[in-house]
Amino acid sequence: MTRVVVFPGQGSQTVGMGKDLFDRFPEIVAIADRVLGYSIRDLCLSDPDKQLGQTQFTQPALFTVNALHYLAYRKDGGAEPDFVAGHSLGEYNALFAAEAFDFETGLKLVQKRGALMGAISGGGMAAVIGIDASAIRGAIETSGISTVDVANFNAIIQTVLSGPTEDLERLAPAISAAGGRSIPINVRTAFHSRYMRPVAQEFGAFLEGQTFSPLVIPVISNFTALPYRDDEIANNLVKQIDHSVRWVESIQYLLEEPELEFMEMGPGKVLARLIQDIRKHPVPVNIARRY
Repeated sequence: MTRVVVFPGQGSQTVGMGKDLFDRFPEIVAIADRVLGYSIRDLCLSDPDKQLGQTQFTQPALFTVNALHYLAYRKDGGAEPDFVAGHSLGEYNALFAAEAFDFETGLKLVQKRGALMGAISGGGMAAVIGIDASAIRGAIETSGISTVDVANFNAIIQTVLSGPTEDLERLAPAISAAGGRSIPINVRTAFHSRYMRPVAQEFGAFLEGQTFSPLVIPVISNFTALPYRDDEIANNLVKQIDHSVRWVESIQYLLEEPELEFMEMGPGKVLARLIQDIRKHPVPVNIARRY
């Protein structure tokens, strides 16, 4: 059996997440409170100041809760996975599980990432449902709108676009004509697109001098849809910010392994549903192998 642990990213957060885990790992909670300067338990369980949906708070909170899920899994006797992967923010949990860094270091990285990304505004995102990526590319070419990027290849017929809000709106009729449906996402930032390049550059400067330990478990990269090499951790984390999350190709790569068991570590089952959809649409040649 091939065990794969996957960690969700931003959008999976919910008030009450981690409620059965905080008391099990007081040392992790203490580290989080010290690094962040506020109560991670209060933020996740009651969100008294309505901050959980703000990127600079969402990312540290979700990283912490995902980590607690994984630590509980291992403490309860769960076997070390054969592969780990995470969607966007969740990739930091995958690297934590693979021992690239300890919890405190990972939290500090995520805290900086969330602060930088949360400070950017302008633009938006839209989920396109019902057509595949090639049809979306055709619709973009037909429309003549060149300012929109693919942020997330989530599933075969679920793709997220980023760009100026008005251009996403102008693109919607072309998406509809191609047989799809464009649904605006309630965000004010064009994540995972060219518009995040200044954030990627600043985060890259922040990572200078940061050392990472050799990975003890293969980690599938959002940027390459292939396993990380030990010498490319910083580069991939920077590129992830202003490039597409290639989740479809990542899962297709893993589907070549025998007797797969996927386990999602975090709040909700968003990734489980995406993986189920990807598995329903086999491809003749694994796209990820082409890169």
